[in-house]
Amino acid sequence: MQFLLALIVAGPLVGAVAALLPAPPGLKGKSPDQAVLRHGVTVTGVILLAAIVLALGFDHAHPSTMQATTDVSWIHALGVRIHLGVDGISLPLLLLTALLTFLCALYSYFKMPSGPSPKAFVALLLVLESGTLATFAVLDLVLFFLAFEMVLIPMYFLIARWGGEGRRAASWKFILYTLLGSVVMLLGLLLIGVKAGTFDMVALATDNGRGLTTSVQVVAVLAIGLGLAVKTPMWPLHSWLPDAHTAAPTVGSVLLAGVLLKMGTYGFVRIVLPIAPDGMRVFAPYLAGFAVAGIIYGSLACLALVRPGNKGDLKRLIAYSSVGHMGFVLLGIATMTPTGVNGALFANIAHGLITGLLFFLVGALKDRYGTADLDTLAGATGAALYGRAPRLGALLAFAAVASLGLPGLAGFWGEMLALFGAFEPAEGLSRPAFLTFMAIGGLGTLLTAAYLLLVVRRVCMGGPRPAGEAAIADVQAYEVVAWSPLVALTVLAGLWPAVLLGLTDPAVQRLLAGGKS
Repeated sequence: MQFLLALIVAGPLVGAVAALLPAPPGLKGKSPDQAVLRHGVTVTGVILLAAIVLALGFDHAHPSTMQATTDVSWIHALGVRIHLGVDGISLPLLLLTALLTFLCALYSYFKMPSGPSPKAFVALLLVLESGTLATFAVLDLVLFFLAFEMVLIPMYFLIARWGGEGRRAASWKFILYTLLGSVVMLLGLLLIGVKAGTFDMVALATDNGRGLTTSVQVVAVLAIGLGLAVKTPMWPLHSWLPDAHTAAPTVGSVLLAGVLLKMGTYGFVRIVLPIAPDGMRVFAPYLAGFAVAGIIYGSLACLALVRPGNKGDLKRLIAYSSVGHMGFVLLGIATMTPTGVNGALFANIAHGLITGLLFFLVGALKDRYGTADLDTLAGATGAALYGRAPRLGALLAFAAVASLGLPGLAGFWGEMLALFGAFEPAEGLSRPAFLTFMAIGGLGTLLTAAYLLLVVRRVCMGGPRPAGEAAIADVQAYEVVAWSPLVALTVLAGLWPAVLLGLTDPAVQRLLAGGKS
């Protein structure tokens, strides 16, 4: 188990180095480009297989216990250790990251985005995977920061070199926002480590803030929370996200929404809640307020984009929808209750599956029509994607209703539990305030349903294709392979939520209780 976790974290880095080397003659296939893309599929496939084996070997009877742990000294003078481990909170995120990266590599093998050499593309994809997996596996504050920052450079280049129109400005905005947030976060992490005398996240969580004064906790939560909020992204620190999504290649958007946004909310759960609970209690009402503002803002922005004549971009609309969906995650965390935090973790996974599928589908539409502009798509399809490409239209409608939180699909449970958590927040938090936040969040679910149903009506529904007008390609075989796991898991998580909640709940209970089961 220790070897598996180390392989999962470090394996993609080794694969990235190998991707830059010349392919052996017997493995080149038709061309070196094909060889390196096949290499990306192979490495990410091995990592996904290792993650599945790790999950099968995980002791599901004790999900609150750190398992597959490695703990060795790295920088002795600073007390920094290479400390790895996985529990019921981090295991689902490891699996989600490994799955989405593999599907992106597979999709790129058949539909490589236009840009420079595939060698650099595959190497960056693998470095991005390694940094993300490390973020969810490390248990040292300094290592967490290094892994957190490791993903920024590859994502910057994926947007800047393989993105579409406006990619340079979007990539600069992405890197500047996230780097500035990270600098502030580093100060908060160092403050905790220096004042507590350790950077070990398990020891700090077990101490549960008892070794830190309230003023230190307040300052640390403010600094760390700002850095995490940028990555989440929380309104009003979200403005880099729509530009980055709109300009990014399809696989970049999938990984940005499906994986990178989860790093911020994971930091709130793993670091802020257990290590500085008094400081978190001070800021929880403000975090909840910003969360519900993001829910309403994201929904209203989507409603504006979907209106005819506004030239709204479908990728941009889904990006704004992520601001709203991640608002529910932050609301659940702000309640500081097991119900709310479990809802936040569930919504994290659901958002990764559903929004990853949505970006795959929008990328396919853009490939077929050359644009993601809603007015153009509605006109080009005659508002009848069902009639021209029925499988593609059905998948888009499925992803839309999953995203709006239809009961029986994955999007429902996380948002419902987050609202339930707000109904009865943790002791010391204002219940009237959180009841207000719950009501506003409930309004946000109605607005979400409104704009997503409008998308389905405009793009999918309508009369049959006129006679003599050219058809478009329906779902291809490689798209079926890349998208089917996301569809299946969205249904499975919706019908059987206990699979995920059974992992997260004991770990959350222990985390909120200061390391006590």
